[in-house]
Amino acid sequence: MTSTSSTNSKSLSRLRIIVLGYIVRGPIGGMAWSDLHYLLGLASLGHDVYFVEDSDDYPSCYDPVRGVMDTDPTYGLQFATHVFAKFGLGDRWAYYDAHTSSWHGACANDINRVCASCDIILNFSGVNPLRPWFMEIPARVFIDKDPVFTQIRHLSDPIALKNAKQHTAFFSFGENIDCARSTIPDDGLPWQATRHPIFLDAWPAIAGVDQAKFTTVMLWDSYPAREYNGQHYGMKSDSFKPYLDLPQKSKSIFELTVGSPTAPRSLLKSKGWIVQNPDETTLDPWSYQHYIQQSKAEFTVAKHGYVISRSGWFSERSAAYLASGRPVLVQETGFSDWLHTGYGVIPFNTLSEALTGIEEINSRYKFHQKAAREIAEEYFDARKVLTQLIERII
Repeated sequence: MTSTSSTNSKSLSRLRIIVLGYIVRGPIGGMAWSDLHYLLGLASLGHDVYFVEDSDDYPSCYDPVRGVMDTDPTYGLQFATHVFAKFGLGDRWAYYDAHTSSWHGACANDINRVCASCDIILNFSGVNPLRPWFMEIPARVFIDKDPVFTQIRHLSDPIALKNAKQHTAFFSFGENIDCARSTIPDDGLPWQATRHPIFLDAWPAIAGVDQAKFTTVMLWDSYPAREYNGQHYGMKSDSFKPYLDLPQKSKSIFELTVGSPTAPRSLLKSKGWIVQNPDETTLDPWSYQHYIQQSKAEFTVAKHGYVISRSGWFSERSAAYLASGRPVLVQETGFSDWLHTGYGVIPFNTLSEALTGIEEINSRYKFHQKAAREIAEEYFDARKVLTQLIERII
């Protein structure tokens, strides 16, 4: 953290900020938006922003065309080049390939200068190692996008905890993490609450169609469930079971864009769910955005671990639905402790509550569309969220 004297002088100044993200290795529409909201939001506030990514030291590059995870970043580099150019960030990114000890991207030859004069680095979920060239940056911020599971990893993996401690500030999307309402395991790090920003300029509210579908984009199993201190912390697959029969109990149409090989696609279809291939709907940021905007609303469950810990987590994807003027029917994780609900955002804990929420959205659709955008503007506007984050960092 910087000193108190420098805080006052820098609080309103133009800061140089590196977003250490996951686009080359995860060249998928929704994942790209997750980082773009930060980049575009910080740039709109007048900060000097760069995107940097590290291959890490294991095979981590996903290629959706070949359907493989290996060390070849070719597809991801092409994806990143196209995406950053379209968003006016074409000269603002670099990728370090540890497997070949080489830099790629428009800033490849300038990365030492950028790092040497950088004020803040934002490292999402700690998925990028802090190489030596990052360690002199005064504010190194760990943004925890996966509360509960991040803390369990730190408690069970000494190396992960050691790497996390290289950061100087810690923020989590588990907004209840710093209060007694949540049972997120304590890993000893001084977590503060934050939430995912949405760059509203790029996500306009558009008129919805009453006959359209309830949709979501999800992974059935992101990774294996975790056990800690006798408690099971599961994935969305654990949360979804009570809602399998939802389409058969409602007149609305429900569609899942669902990834992961463990997803029971045949079972879902037999229960009345329309099941889409994520490789098509999330091919790039624009196809992902179109998919959300052509939806009537979102229906989604949360990871079981988020729910039972009352983490307060709220999805960036759900916030993007809200920004588009799409109400969301979402499984309660404790977000009602800090977010106004009942209009625009309808929480549920049971199948009966979900069915009631569907009826509420259908009966007053235009009202909930308007409320959805208003909630996005109040709670998730990138300029507000990121200004508050920066003020607590510097």
